[in-house]
Amino acid sequence: MKHLLRLLCVFLLASGTASADSSPLRFGITPATARNQYALFEDWRVYLEQKLTRPVEFVVRENLQESIFLMRQKKLDFAWVSSPAYIENKQQTTLLATPVYHGQPLNRAFLIVPASDTHTRSLLDLKGKIFVYVDPMSYVGYLEPRYQLVLAGEDPDQFFKKTFFTRDQLKVVAAVAVGLADGGTISGFAWETLALSRPDITGQTRIVAKSPPYGFPPIIARRTLKQRDFTRMQGVLLGMSADPAGISLLKRLNLDGFTTADEKRYRSVSVMMQRMEDK
Repeated sequence: MKHLLRLLCVFLLASGTASADSSPLRFGITPATARNQYALFEDWRVYLEQKLTRPVEFVVRENLQESIFLMRQKKLDFAWVSSPAYIENKQQTTLLATPVYHGQPLNRAFLIVPASDTHTRSLLDLKGKIFVYVDPMSYVGYLEPRYQLVLAGEDPDQFFKKTFFTRDQLKVVAAVAVGLADGGTISGFAWETLALSRPDITGQTRIVAKSPPYGFPPIIARRTLKQRDFTRMQGVLLGMSADPAGISLLKRLNLDGFTTADEKRYRSVSVMMQRMEDK
């Protein structure tokens, strides 16, 4: 009888482990990340499932705040977020990987205006105009332009006639292209990627200025995630650039690959955030 009970315990423990391992890994993205390329993200999901031998779900939320909230509730395991979103939630999250673009894990902010605007030369020329932001937690689409105004001695809350959010970088370009906004800032990666598929939209805008490089928006994991799940997902992402199917997906994502994330890449953003809080 004792022998049978021992076997039953072993079986139950093994069953519990199998059940845990078969639960899906949940990966949060926003429309600003997906850029309406949902077929691509479905193919990426299948790729991750095959490499991890584990179900994977991409969870799309309207904004970065929702993704962070779900991660705090342990309803997301990973998320592709902005630099400010990571910095604000460093205690609850861990850096997993950083995308590599043009050979480096860096990106820039592009200030854009309608192509018909041939006079604007800087952000300061847009005083009293309508400006479009991406998301309150976005670096390129909120923090960076407001920080530049503070450095110039301007009040970002009073500088523009009107501002609004789109939560989607494609919609920022579209708003500027059709004249709903006189200017906006967008990720250089997003603008150049969009230019490949929708030159009809990007062609109606003009790049006025480019910011210094900053750490590419990272992929993070919740701090309470099992180390095994963290290591396996990181290994799959870092290995994509050496795998034919992974290379094909990276080309569609317009990325060179992924590399290990380094907190030092985001220190300049942290300094900017602190400066804005202290102003």
